[in-house]
Amino acid sequence: VVGHMKLVNGQSIHEAPVLDEVEIAKARRVLIHVQSHDGPVMKLYLWDQAAREFCKKFKSYEGTPTVLLVTTVNTKTLGGTLALTSMSSSRVFMDYDVQPTIDYFSWLGSNPDIAEQVNAEVVTKRETMTIGEIFSYIEQESAKCTATIDDVVHGSSWYYIACSGCHSKVSKGPTSLLCTNKKCGKVNVSGVPQYLSKISVYDNSDQAVFVLLGDAGRELTGKPASELVRSYFEANGNEGVNLEAPIPEALISTIGQKHKFCVKVTEHNLSGKTRSLTVTKILSLDTPPATASSEDNHTTATSEETSQNRVDSADGSKGACCSSELERAKRRKCGN
Repeated sequence: VVGHMKLVNGQSIHEAPVLDEVEIAKARRVLIHVQSHDGPVMKLYLWDQAAREFCKKFKSYEGTPTVLLVTTVNTKTLGGTLALTSMSSSRVFMDYDVQPTIDYFSWLGSNPDIAEQVNAEVVTKRETMTIGEIFSYIEQESAKCTATIDDVVHGSSWYYIACSGCHSKVSKGPTSLLCTNKKCGKVNVSGVPQYLSKISVYDNSDQAVFVLLGDAGRELTGKPASELVRSYFEANGNEGVNLEAPIPEALISTIGQKHKFCVKVTEHNLSGKTRSLTVTKILSLDTPPATASSEDNHTTATSEETSQNRVDSADGSKGACCSSELERAKRRKCGN
């Protein structure tokens, strides 16, 4: 592929992008938005050796290079957007390195309006994808898809007991609940039930398991997990408060519903025996697409560490239902 660069790791090529080699080495990739002549803007992911070669060449130029040629790339179409990824045999060339880049550079100089043709908002917006496209997406980032719920997964808890401060899971200490998040580290915390629900979904191309955490679960059912847990034990005279509340009707009644899901795609999601995606937000089908910046802000609000603590909590929080949340429900029942 040969074309002119629009963005490099989200930075406009016209603003002299600064490449952080430490961050790039950690991420193992560089993301470039590139346009070939007056065609569509493409996402180009350069991985490992290709990313290192790109950084070296990019920094070797006195000015900011604009033309890029990458050999041997893998092509994917994701949500209507063309995406390219480098391979182990890929090589990187710029401006005056080889004849094809020289020819393209000359053409670009004769067509200066082309470089300014595409708005950055257009090239960075997230597209709605199918489930299959999300799973084939090599980059670990957020995406949206429309899917129908066909079941609520049984066999694991649909909620966990969380720290009221950071929403990480809690563990039972000798006399109180302890937050397991080292950055929080609170003791004698108030335990609050939070969603950790798995739903089976499908679209026209594939089937998957989505994991609902916190606000995403509330957006689906219309009720916080703490209210559903409290209501169950209140209705049953607070019997078995040290056990789990069963899957509520509020979740079961969502079977058959179609929604637009914002999901987080990470290596953790794809490394287990069951392919699962973490839902960060649920949108109505007629909701206008959000801007890239607003989605990034939403994703940033929940750290990877906190998300991991939530997912891991399925095995460690079942006995913590004697938390203050349920104790308050018990006192109210007894008071009646």
